[in-house]
Amino acid sequence: MHDMDWNDLRYLLLLARKGSFAAAGRALGIDPTTVARRLRATEAVLKVRLFERGAAGEMRPTQAGDIAIRRAEAIEAEVGGLSAAVRGADMIVSGTVRMTAVPVLINRVLIPAIPRLTAQHPGLRIELVADTRGLNLTRREADIALRLARPEPDIGARVVAKRIGTLHYAAYAAKAARRKADALPWLTYEDGMAHLPPARWIAKVMAKDGGLAAVALNDADSLLHAVAAGLGRSLLPCIVGDSVKGIGRVAIDGPPLPEREIWLLTHADLRPLARIGAVLGWIETTLGR
Repeated sequence: MHDMDWNDLRYLLLLARKGSFAAAGRALGIDPTTVARRLRATEAVLKVRLFERGAAGEMRPTQAGDIAIRRAEAIEAEVGGLSAAVRGADMIVSGTVRMTAVPVLINRVLIPAIPRLTAQHPGLRIELVADTRGLNLTRREADIALRLARPEPDIGARVVAKRIGTLHYAAYAAKAARRKADALPWLTYEDGMAHLPPARWIAKVMAKDGGLAAVALNDADSLLHAVAAGLGRSLLPCIVGDSVKGIGRVAIDGPPLPEREIWLLTHADLRPLARIGAVLGWIETTLGR
């Protein structure tokens, strides 16, 4: 016996509800002969007559047809329930969202703001990956990425990028040493990070003054700790440096201070999910503050 085409149950139900091939065809936007052909195909698979023509020309279900209609209605209800459940799941802010950003933003900006997010959405689990590398969203290494530069053209056709702001920098030193800031050595990035705007800015100032960096580190969070420890002065994001006790801005005679674009990236397939939307909104609000 040939397998039944479950799509044919639509024709069965509409014929029962409309009473004629013509009315069922109009409801489906197809020719009435197609409805009749699909009904005959279903009857051939089941080896039973499902409808007969009444005295007034209407199509009436046989006893076997009544059984088939009840079963088809149950299947229709299950499919409808499945669709509603899936749509509902996408509208609920729950589940896990994995995002990546540089350590200084994860540790100093996002983590302090997590209580506000989880208080609003207790069913949400947030995974924060503090990494200077750009994790691949196309390979789903992360759901959301926060990056400090315009994305390269090869990020992937399905990755959606949005610029959400600008990261401003200033020079900072430990408050106890700010009066003699000009005498403090510079703290900068190690050679592998020399391409970054703040590293290039520090390199220009040191080249002008003829100084050398006392310490070189591989991320801004480490530089922040070194500044707070009184090891020297360095450039830090204002959103971070202004909120840390024990350090403060210092005036520097040099070129215009650098700025970096802040970009928010996520995969297009994930953006409709409520949990993704909630985290994206939280990130923008947090950085806006």
